[in-house]
Amino acid sequence: MKSIFDEVSYSCSKIVTTSYSTSFSLASKMLGDTIRQDIYNIYGFVRFADEIVDTFHDYDKAILFDKFEEEMYAAIANKISLNPILNSFQETVHKYQIEADLYESFMKSMRLDLHKKEYLTDVEYKEYIYGSADVVGLMCLKVFVKGDQQRYDDLKESAMHLGSAFQKVNFLRDLKADFEDLSRTYFPETDLTRLDESSKIKIIEEIENDFNIGFEGITRLPAEAKFGVYTAYIYYKKLLTKLKNTPSVEIKNTRIRVPNYQKFGLLAKSYFDYRLNLM
Repeated sequence: MKSIFDEVSYSCSKIVTTSYSTSFSLASKMLGDTIRQDIYNIYGFVRFADEIVDTFHDYDKAILFDKFEEEMYAAIANKISLNPILNSFQETVHKYQIEADLYESFMKSMRLDLHKKEYLTDVEYKEYIYGSADVVGLMCLKVFVKGDQQRYDDLKESAMHLGSAFQKVNFLRDLKADFEDLSRTYFPETDLTRLDESSKIKIIEEIENDFNIGFEGITRLPAEAKFGVYTAYIYYKKLLTKLKNTPSVEIKNTRIRVPNYQKFGLLAKSYFDYRLNLM
């Protein structure tokens, strides 16, 4: 029965989410039952594309990525795929009428990671951020507002800024791996071999501005989405605070983390703030 295959597909997307990201998985569990699976479906899709370009070093990444993209288009056109991750993703795309521009822009940025190593201009940097992060926030927003176009348009800018903030925090946290293992630098006009405090502070101020705009949108999200998104926001804000308090030389040489026990503490704080309407 098709319904059994769909359930297997949903389970695969959930497993990808819980296996690859404890923080995102934790935040997703705080979403309402009617939207949680669709967020798993989106995460499974973006995670698989990201894995191809970031970790499959012993294989021809370009061939794998081309095949994945081809299967993505076929899944959306045919409304089914034997790839369970793409099968669940296409259902969410159709359910909420997610525009092609969003997932196409995402794939464009992921494809850049196959060969592009530096982002020398602000234009290049912002275009990559839009495709790799902003559109993911917008796809999730489509789910959060359940396809309500007016509400989507009202929250679009803040969702993009929140997606940007999350991605830039990841860039700063992963400087060592991106630069040493993948030879990538995302921040323009920043010499990562000599990252100093002034350069770090400039990046952090940019992220804090994104967070401020993103938070305003969180306060206006539907109840089913608000607590989960706020939980993710609190986690990334904590990570940014740790990066802010870490000397630049350490950021270059290690990966800053939030321990699991602190994540659960942040979850408790998020719940407290949410229940008392402090957000």
